[in-house]
Amino acid sequence: MPDSPEVPISRTVSLRNAFFAGALLVAPLLLTVWALAKVVEFVGGTFRPLFFVAVPESLRDRPSLSLAWDLLATVIVFVLVTLLGYVSRYVFGRVFLSVGERFILKLPGVGAIYTAVKQVVDTFGSQKRHNLNKVVLAEFPRKGVWTIGFLTNRETGEAQAKTGEEISTVFIPTTPNPTSGFLLLFPRRDLVELEMSVGDGMKMIISGGAVMPPWPCPPSPSKPKLSS
Repeated sequence: MPDSPEVPISRTVSLRNAFFAGALLVAPLLLTVWALAKVVEFVGGTFRPLFFVAVPESLRDRPSLSLAWDLLATVIVFVLVTLLGYVSRYVFGRVFLSVGERFILKLPGVGAIYTAVKQVVDTFGSQKRHNLNKVVLAEFPRKGVWTIGFLTNRETGEAQAKTGEEISTVFIPTTPNPTSGFLLLFPRRDLVELEMSVGDGMKMIISGGAVMPPWPCPPSPSKPKLSS
């Protein structure tokens, strides 16, 4: 009787699974190294002629030293940007940045892109992130359809008094641009508070749901109420 082919087939499957498991472990590291190399190549290659004008071309343009010069230029750019951040805390820095900002806003096309990026940074920067208290699920735009929102306030003053309900204000951003959205007032009993962080909620919205925050156990089928 010939040997059963199941043994070599199982070994092939095992080797294939081991290869893919190893590839999944190595891929993030390779992508990180590739991304850093591209950043160094772009930033260093752009600013190297400006920073090292006094260096002889025979030494500056030597192929064997290209990576070293690019890396050094990238470090210099990083240091200068960091210093600019410190300077911006003072009046002179703020005035200088304000003039530069007005100049950029007058450039056709560039001003619109700059405004959009600035809105994203200002809205979801670390200085204003405390305004977004919790990530919640809400049924919107109709019953049975759930969307991600951010709980911004539990005290709504007149709206809560006039409705007789425990009302919470929720900001529901649009995807993938979270700077626009809807401000809705929900009865607290209709909101499901999630355990994910505000940062994870932002990643999920900006990625259009492609980036899902890790969850250690299956979600509960029951709908918990927000604590007062």
